[in-house]
Amino acid sequence: MDDKDSDAVAAAMETIRSKNEFGTLSDDVTALAKEIDRYNEENVKLATEKERVSAELGLAAKIQSDMLPKIFPNHQQFELYASMDPAKEVGGDFYDFFKIDDTHLGLVIADVSGKGIPASLYMMMSMIVIRNYARAGKSPSEVLRKANRSLCENNDDTMFVTVWFGIMDITSGHVIASNAGHEYPMLKKADGSFELFKDKHGFVIGGMPDMKYKDYEFDIEKGGTLFLYTDGAPEATDVNEQLFGTKRMLDALNVAPDDHPKALIDRMTEAINDFVGEAPQFDDLTMLCLKYSGDDDTEKQ
Repeated sequence: MDDKDSDAVAAAMETIRSKNEFGTLSDDVTALAKEIDRYNEENVKLATEKERVSAELGLAAKIQSDMLPKIFPNHQQFELYASMDPAKEVGGDFYDFFKIDDTHLGLVIADVSGKGIPASLYMMMSMIVIRNYARAGKSPSEVLRKANRSLCENNDDTMFVTVWFGIMDITSGHVIASNAGHEYPMLKKADGSFELFKDKHGFVIGGMPDMKYKDYEFDIEKGGTLFLYTDGAPEATDVNEQLFGTKRMLDALNVAPDDHPKALIDRMTEAINDFVGEAPQFDDLTMLCLKYSGDDDTEKQ
């Protein structure tokens, strides 16, 4: 106990040569001292390993976060905002938006099966694949078809992605979209409130290689808003295992449906957090919101 040195303890115990209880006790004390040393060494190794894993997870989270667009366009014709809040250090959700040409904007929201590092790696691969096919000028259904085929190759872990992908004509608000097993969008008309837009669903991507997808079309009116989200929103669960649900989502949006997209997302996040309370976050929470004004095609900045 004086020097915490198991070798010193063992050397001291060896001086006891008795074959009686004292000899047995000295052997036990020696074994205990050595076991305590081994335990302490294991704890040091575990602490070092935990620090290393934590640092690597932090780096992975930064890499993932850096892949998501953070500069939101401040455009005369539309306002856009998005957020992604992973349930763990890294997640499988993602959003994306990008110009396809001077008059068309691509919008993506997706949810990878699973959580943690595997989901985040699959998320980054899916995001790159979808964006590359979209920028090649393909229709949404064709983008999903090609992305599905690419993701099915060497997919030994049978991971998959639900995706909503739309292309908006920024001069008119007309949208061509395709849905691969993702949540229904929420759409607000110019002078109305948010409603659930039950679009056509196809199969997830990454699941079966020869799946086909269908396009559908709708318009975002001047003054209208499109709200996209992953299942982390309606499936947020409180301590009583009740789901937040789409009705509460619509109620939160319709408190002030004409707000800026950031205000809508912030209010939705606050409503979900208040509902969940002390319950742990079960799933990634990702949202993307676009409000269309249709003024002209001149960028503010």
